[in-house]
Amino acid sequence: MYPTEKEHNGAGKSRVLITCAKGITHFLKEELVHLGFPILSETIAGIATEGTIDDTLRLNLLLRTGHRVLFLIREFTAHNADALYRAVSEIAWEKYISQDEYICVTSTVDNPSIRDSRYANVKCKDAIVDRIREKTGKRPDSGPDQDKAVVNLYWKEDLCSLYFDTTGEPLSRRGYRKIPMTAPMQETLAAAVIKASGWNGSTHFINPMCGSGTLAIEAALLGLNRAPGILRNNFGFMHIKGFNKPLWNDLRAQVKREAKKTLNCRIIATDMSREAVEAAKNNAATAGVEHLIEFAVCDYAETGVPDGKGIVMLNPEYGARMGKIQELESMYSGIGDFFKQKCRGYTGYIFTGNLELTKKVGLRAKRRVQFFNSGIECRLLEYQLYEGSRKQRNSESGNRVQK
Repeated sequence: MYPTEKEHNGAGKSRVLITCAKGITHFLKEELVHLGFPILSETIAGIATEGTIDDTLRLNLLLRTGHRVLFLIREFTAHNADALYRAVSEIAWEKYISQDEYICVTSTVDNPSIRDSRYANVKCKDAIVDRIREKTGKRPDSGPDQDKAVVNLYWKEDLCSLYFDTTGEPLSRRGYRKIPMTAPMQETLAAAVIKASGWNGSTHFINPMCGSGTLAIEAALLGLNRAPGILRNNFGFMHIKGFNKPLWNDLRAQVKREAKKTLNCRIIATDMSREAVEAAKNNAATAGVEHLIEFAVCDYAETGVPDGKGIVMLNPEYGARMGKIQELESMYSGIGDFFKQKCRGYTGYIFTGNLELTKKVGLRAKRRVQFFNSGIECRLLEYQLYEGSRKQRNSESGNRVQK
């Protein structure tokens, strides 16, 4: 077992703070409740629960919408940087971190004595490595890289909370997106957007304008019930003394057994850029789901839409940086035509950060879900596309994407 500096509500339990992208707390909360964790509090970008350090292994492996899993070490008060140093140096870091390890300190600081949070990082880091050197005779290496042991400092006014960042590199970095392309959607945001649609793998998932394939790949992972962290071979908890490797191996084996092998639906991803489709194929292959996604190079309007039920989800350009507004207006109008002519019986979704452009779609949105993408306020708009004639669809042989 890992040592714990301060126990909460039972042996080994402490507060666990899970951060997420702004606005997707609802989906993270659903995941935590499903996994059996209590909800202690929530903010616009995170949820507090409780558990042991071993519980963080499961959270890191299974959470689709969380960014970081932070395990509370200790809370204390500090008026200034010197007080911070003294309090941090009192913690028995030699029990947690090897003198041969590498340490990174990150922080969120709102204290009147601190003008630059990097100064707080340095004081906290110095306290940790000085303590370890005093006790072991060797000072660990340190720096900005978050691929080894990571300590997070939250300092607001006089109250300090120190956490182990058990994640390290954020959970959005699943390990499959080797080729990101232009303005990619984060994996955790993509998972939340799919969850917002209610799609669960029982109906078709059509993704024109697929870019680097994130939405289609996350849909495949969700449909298979495949753990999103299964591809990663490095987390922050692995660099803390007492890492329970047998438990980790057991968890990985368990989720592999529980994952499905195939889907009873079709996932279709298209893009007019051959380079984007090749990147998406490579990313899907790394994720182990390339065989489950039908890729094609074509304009979104030429995307094959199978008979049956499902969702059609597009993430079109929405910023002036990426295209002229007039051209984008024509694109959004075309998406509306595509929905009306080829997607009847499906539910259409547009994820965008430009609501003015959605006025060109020519359809009334049934629902609008707020999201934030890299600080840009966005909406996922839902369009109910009722059954009717599909006379304007191309013939089955000429239009449908084949496996």
